[in-house]
Amino acid sequence: QLVESGGGSVQAGGSLRLTCSDSGYDVINYSAGWFRQAPGKEREGVAAIGIAGSTTYTNSVKGRFTISRDNAKNTLYLQMNDLKPDDTAKYYCAAGRSFYGLSPELYNYWGQGTQVTVSA
Repeated sequence: QLVESGGGSVQAGGSLRLTCSDSGYDVINYSAGWFRQAPGKEREGVAAIGIAGSTTYTNSVKGRFTISRDNAKNTLYLQMNDLKPDDTAKYYCAAGRSFYGLSPELYNYWGQGTQVTVSA
């Protein structure tokens, strides 16, 4: 299963580091991504990383968020800096053995999510 942690409540301008541990699926080292969903909105791709380490980000987080992975630990990270109230959402990690990207359809394995709340 994929298990996220590291969410919480911060003020605007603050930082959080999300962690996603893969215990059993052994897919996090292929293609993986972070998604978020705010109430009343569709799930949005935030960042993704491919098997060779290539990354992609949605425009609104470029320069603020960094996706990374520790293959030895089967763990995915999302470092989030300069957080804004619009970043408030439940964040999910996802993984799969296909191509990487920001579309949810690329991933077969999902975590349960961790809440991030950013206050003004």
